[in-house]
Amino acid sequence: MKYSLDTYRLYQNETRFPYVIRVKVTMKEPVDPKILESSVNTAITRYPYFRVKVSKGEDGGYTLLPNDKPVAVLPLTAMPRFACSDEVNDHMLFVEFDGADIYFNISHSLCGGRGAFPWVMTNVYQYVNDRYNVLPDAPGIRKPGEPLLEGEDTEPTLEMLTDEPQIYTRKPQKPTVMVMDYMNGMFNPLKRSETFHVFEFSQSDVMEFLDGKDSSVASFFMVVTAKSLDRILPDKNKIIRGESAHNTFAGLGIPNSHCDMLSHILADYERPQLKWDMQKLGTMTRGQFILQTDPSYSHPQMRKLFKLYDEIDQISGLKNKREYMAKHNPSSGKDVEHGTFIVNYTGQMHWGEVADYVESYVAIVAGHLLLEVSSMEGKIFVSFHQMIKGNRYIDAFCQVLDDLGLKYKLSGPFPKHLARHKLPVE
Repeated sequence: MKYSLDTYRLYQNETRFPYVIRVKVTMKEPVDPKILESSVNTAITRYPYFRVKVSKGEDGGYTLLPNDKPVAVLPLTAMPRFACSDEVNDHMLFVEFDGADIYFNISHSLCGGRGAFPWVMTNVYQYVNDRYNVLPDAPGIRKPGEPLLEGEDTEPTLEMLTDEPQIYTRKPQKPTVMVMDYMNGMFNPLKRSETFHVFEFSQSDVMEFLDGKDSSVASFFMVVTAKSLDRILPDKNKIIRGESAHNTFAGLGIPNSHCDMLSHILADYERPQLKWDMQKLGTMTRGQFILQTDPSYSHPQMRKLFKLYDEIDQISGLKNKREYMAKHNPSSGKDVEHGTFIVNYTGQMHWGEVADYVESYVAIVAGHLLLEVSSMEGKIFVSFHQMIKGNRYIDAFCQVLDDLGLKYKLSGPFPKHLARHKLPVE
């Protein structure tokens, strides 16, 4: 590739979906704006690969340059701001606040949740340090002044991918895809919803429930969501498919890389199977996870992305590059396999004593029937996203949890308030 991997998502069209990740951290006390601004600009020194701005190369391609301007820390406004704009000092990230809430906005081109959360945690650690004059014990948080982890700023390359024969081939299925929901969510203002809900669980309750059931946190929420849709979808929908993103970088030898170049796991459930007990469904789901995270299966998905990015490099002119991405976008097109729903889990994030100052934290993204699962000391949070109004999906999800006897706290709806990019043009 001619340019950094962190640039290629920028060619995608944001007319329908914004490509800026938003992380909402709710503190236990109202935020002090001046201290927060100072803390955020101390924290960014730990992440030089995020301290950048977008420019254009000689062929019109997007390239990244160092940006020494302060990171913008601004009060929340009614209208979403734009990443890369003058208002946020050209940065691909910025921070907002409102009461006890802190909103961390970062371009999805720079990273996904696994790259964003460490940056968020460093910011909150530094804020707690500065605000309360304490040094919280948090060995899992990356601190300003500490060196980068091995491979943290390393980007994957084509040479890292395996050439092993694929050990597993999925059986072709025709799953339910929520086409009408998406159409209403994108084009019908009377039915469109720009909100999300948050579920909070005791981590010990969830782990106690999973004990002996051959399941994981990710597969558990995958099964719960599938069971909830089984309650409300028509019988004619024979297959309900779960989808999940998989970070392949540990297998590439760069587990700490901030980049976001993922493979996708698909778990198909025939309707009668969703009447099985949780243990049997957990085993089935984990089996799909294991098979599809094998490098021989997951790496070909990444190889397609490298091929696409190389093709974009061969095109001259920004307009032409963007048009090519629109025609070959890896997340759209007739050959792309979509899930009925999506469940993503970033894994256990270790906040240490910083967790004592935090009420909750969740990822906010664009999507329909999309669940983002995050965890910290003692708590698991699920942000539940849908594009249309109404509570039938939320209610069905709650009914499954109630039947399982799992306690939870539900809050919302909250506005998504997602930002878009303001990028250089021709």
